[in-house]
Amino acid sequence: MSAYQDKIKKEFQNKGYTVLKIIRLSDSGYPDLLAMKIGEPDTWIECKESKDTLKELQKFRIDELNKLGKRAFCTQDTKGIIYPF
Repeated sequence: MSAYQDKIKKEFQNKGYTVLKIIRLSDSGYPDLLAMKIGEPDTWIECKESKDTLKELQKFRIDELNKLGKRAFCTQDTKGIIYPF
């Protein structure tokens, strides 16, 4: 887990979320973290280091999750949320 990813995980845990690091699912492209809390939609978070880029498949998965009523986004170190805008 990267330092930035660990920082985001701790931020959500401090807000009362249970946060899981998604290592491998049967399909590729899903966000790195899944944050869950009673009364809140599941939140999927893709974490990117400052020089890393978001792939098209990752954008597709974020869009797919949002259409399902989940909350999904990509955050980048030093920039905050970069997708969706």
